[in-house]
Amino acid sequence: MRLKSGFASLTLCVLAGVLLLSVGKPFPATAHAASSNEPSYTKSGDLEPFTNYREWVYLTTGMDMSYNAKPAGMQDHSMFDNVFVNPEAYRSFVKTGTWPDKTVMILEAREARSKGSINQAGHFQADDVMDLEVHVKDESRFPGKWAFFSFDSPAGKGTLIPQTAKCYTCHAEHAAVDTTFVQFYPTLLPIAKRQGTLSGAYLKDEQAAR
Repeated sequence: MRLKSGFASLTLCVLAGVLLLSVGKPFPATAHAASSNEPSYTKSGDLEPFTNYREWVYLTTGMDMSYNAKPAGMQDHSMFDNVFVNPEAYRSFVKTGTWPDKTVMILEAREARSKGSINQAGHFQADDVMDLEVHVKDESRFPGKWAFFSFDSPAGKGTLIPQTAKCYTCHAEHAAVDTTFVQFYPTLLPIAKRQGTLSGAYLKDEQAAR
């Protein structure tokens, strides 16, 4: 699902999970987008953007989730990480407790703000998207079935995060279901428990945490 934040580290090492803690300029509108809810790639291997992902199934929101200390000078800066999945994959997970081929999970980072309108306490999400990361299951395309993409480019294309990046190892070693951090998705974890699809690595982590 950190990816730099949540997916990949959730990288997030969570994805749902390692969650994003990045700061930058809001993303500009993109001229092109994937024509369906399945992943689509450019000739160079970049991932086409999904402009309709906010119409997908919402899974969870994390705040400042990370397995690493905040960078110096960033202690007072907070981020929300929202995770969405394409509806087809969600419906399959509800039935089986695991993810089908062509699953697309999107992690969207927004700045947390406290001053605005009539708000007197707590935080709300800013309107600008500060970072976007995607976790894709494409069994015929990627050696490990899954891949992470980072949308840092002003052009709006997703850049593949190399398979040698630590986020892949983190997800393989700690994710609850099929290298995804379902342990942080409150509506999906009970389904995985009922279906018996929780990974041995996750169960080991849970046992150690007790």
